[in-house]
Amino acid sequence: MTELNDKTFGEFVKQQGIVVIDCWAVWCAPCRTMEPVMEQLAQEYSGQVTIGKLNVDQNPQTSMRYEISSIPNFLVFQNGKYLGNVVGAVGKKPFQKLFKKILSGELDKREGYS
Repeated sequence: MTELNDKTFGEFVKQQGIVVIDCWAVWCAPCRTMEPVMEQLAQEYSGQVTIGKLNVDQNPQTSMRYEISSIPNFLVFQNGKYLGNVVGAVGKKPFQKLFKKILSGELDKREGYS
């Protein structure tokens, strides 16, 4: 997973396919529990989903832009378009369902989700 900052975030999310940004902080225990889950998802969906990490304490501009007030918070993009976010240490299954919906075209990209 690529570590991002306020300067690299914009280009990273413009990639083709699904991009998930794991917004976290060092002091956040639930964020640490999600790290291995996100690593598993990155391997499982290699070539279809790209996952980056953003430390919210060190990158206030991006945190404010996406109104990140709770972490872990996962920002989801497809082909550069922001679709919505997933908040909390939700585990692997919700992401698998979400990726399946996006990849199959079932998710209405105009409305997004949260």
